[in-house]
Amino acid sequence: MRIAIDDFGTGYSSLAYLRQFPVDELKIDRSFVAGLERSADAKALIHTLVHLGKALGLVTLGEGIEQEGQLRDLQRERCDTGQGFLLGRPMEPTALSEFVSSPDRRSAGDADPDHEVVA
Repeated sequence: MRIAIDDFGTGYSSLAYLRQFPVDELKIDRSFVAGLERSADAKALIHTLVHLGKALGLVTLGEGIEQEGQLRDLQRERCDTGQGFLLGRPMEPTALSEFVSSPDRRSAGDADPDHEVVA
């Protein structure tokens, strides 16, 4: 089993959780990702959160990737992975099952396989 802190940086998520629980993954909230292309503050926060995760040995994931620029900025920061409509739309269980069992996995809804965030 793996533990991820979802929506990190907002609401009830806290730096204290990083010490309190055996966390494996830091999911950076979509509100930070959404501002990447228009805000230097958002870029600074993404930089800090990704590097904090790396320093603690955690997998970093950017949520809500919907624009090419957001994907590029996360890749530039060496974010490990991501999720969002740019990468793939939600799927019905049968479509997901077919996608996972497909040998070439060329399409996840509207996703382009070249849009992988892995650093």
